[in-house]
Order: sequence, then C-alpha cells, then structure tokens
Amino acid sequence: MEKPLFPMKVMRITQGYMEGTHEDSYAIDNAGDDYNKSDVYAPFTGIIKKIYSNDANEVWLESIDPVEYPDGTKDYMTIMFAHADNIDHLFVGKKINQKEAFYKEGTKGNVTGAHCHIECARGKFEGNGWHSNNAGYWSINNGKKPEECLWIEESNEIIDNYNYSFRKISTETVEKSKDIIFEAPKKDLYGVYLKEKQKIIIKSCE
Repeated sequence: MEKPLFPMKVMRITQGYMEGTHEDSYAIDNAGDDYNKSDVYAPFTGIIKKIYSNDANEVWLESIDPVEYPDGTKDYMTIMFAHADNIDHLFVGKKINQKEAFYKEGTKGNVTGAHCHIECARGKFEGNGWHSNNAGYWSINNGKKPEECLWIEESNEIIDNYNYSFRKISTETVEKSKDIIFEAPKKDLYGVYLKEKQKIIIKSCE
C-alpha cells in the first residue's frame, strides 16, 4: 500500500488553510525553492479524473488503490493541483505513477507569484470534484488537512512547513517494507544467512 508523498521536493508553504483565499478549505500554497517553477510529483499512483482549464488549470488525481494516510486512515485519496502554466500533455484518464513529475507550479489564474495550490480529499473523486464553500471559494469535496494526508521523505527540503506537523517516512520505515518473512513449516532446526547490518526477528505465533 502506497504512502502519499508531499508532491514537491522543497516545502515552502506561503499560504495555509482556513485563511485568505483558502478560507473554509484545507488548501495550501507551496512555492518551492523560489528560484524557478518547480516540478510537482504525483503523491501516489493515480488516474486523472478531471481537468478544468478555464480558471487555473486545475487537475484532480485519484489514487488507483487505497493508500495509507499519516493519521492511520486507509482509503482512496483525491488531490487537486492548480496554477500550472501549461497542461497540454495531460488528459482525463491518464495514469500517473507515484513520484512521476507531471505538473509544475505556475501563475495561471488568480495568483501572487508562482506556486502550486494543493488540496487533498479523502476518498474517490466525487460529484464534479469541488463545491462553492461558505466563504464563496471553490474547494475540493471531502477536503482533509494536508498533514493528515501527505508524508514527507528524508530527501525533502523544509524551508517553511507553516508549523504543520507532517509525519516523516524514515529510512528505517522504508527498509521495513523490504522485510522477508519465512514461516517454518514444522518444528525443526533452520539456518539463516545474514548480510552485514541485517537483522532477524523471531516471532512466536503460539
């Protein structure tokens, strides 16, 4: 099961949720390292469900399978991106693999400086993808706080996390996903060959 990853290599959040144009939504703006229009990477393997090019080149990506949220939730996830300058290479139904660069921060729509607008939602793409919220802004359906949806990796550079508590995927966590489990078919004597620094855990099921 994939862990949804923060979609940019540099985290520099310039506007948080529930403020300004993000009032009554869990949207954030991330501006990368501020030296160029940085790539945006798919947080999980997903399918593009909707593209809305009449405003800010919004793109909705839905996970192919349920994913593991940092808060312990296991469910599908939909994420919306906005403000890329060009999305001619994208189309509804296109599959995007996790960590694949497919979008960019930009200045399309109502913006102050290049950035990527990011909104996460629990579950599959629903309805027309968004709704007009109580503040009069359009926000994703079933919105959820980004720090409850996205993991960060050791390789992410954190310039400004806006005091949000994102959980980190440690190297140890990644290595655990490569564990090999051997179940003894009967009570007997077994030999195990280990490489340097490898560990072995003996678990009793009795």
